[in-house]
Amino acid sequence: MDAKLRAAVYERAAQCCEYCRRQQVDSPLIPFHVEHIIPRKHGGDDALENLCLACPDCNLQKGSDLTGIDPQTGMVTRLFNPRAQQWSEHFAWEGVRIVGTTATGRTTVHLLDLNSPARLRLRLAASRE
Repeated sequence: MDAKLRAAVYERAAQCCEYCRRQQVDSPLIPFHVEHIIPRKHGGDDALENLCLACPDCNLQKGSDLTGIDPQTGMVTRLFNPRAQQWSEHFAWEGVRIVGTTATGRTTVHLLDLNSPARLRLRLAASRE
């Protein structure tokens, strides 16, 4: 993946994780990852439409997963796709917590562990700045 494509992903995302909404400025020592929404092992490619910006926590939690189990219904559900879906249609903020408002949102919150104690502490600290 060339530098121009990486720069395009960073610019489109405004240097914000497209899953948990963390700003790159809040993680200055750890660069965000250009993440494949559909991983290469599942046939994904390096096209701009298949890439998003993800903080290391989200990218490592997601790995090559495309689906997860909705904790409310127990059904297999596709994860949030930042290129095909709007964040606000699947998630809401409750203070510093991210709440899934749909099956996709709940599954993504659960699988990516978006409300781990460490993430909540980071969001709380960032909100006080």
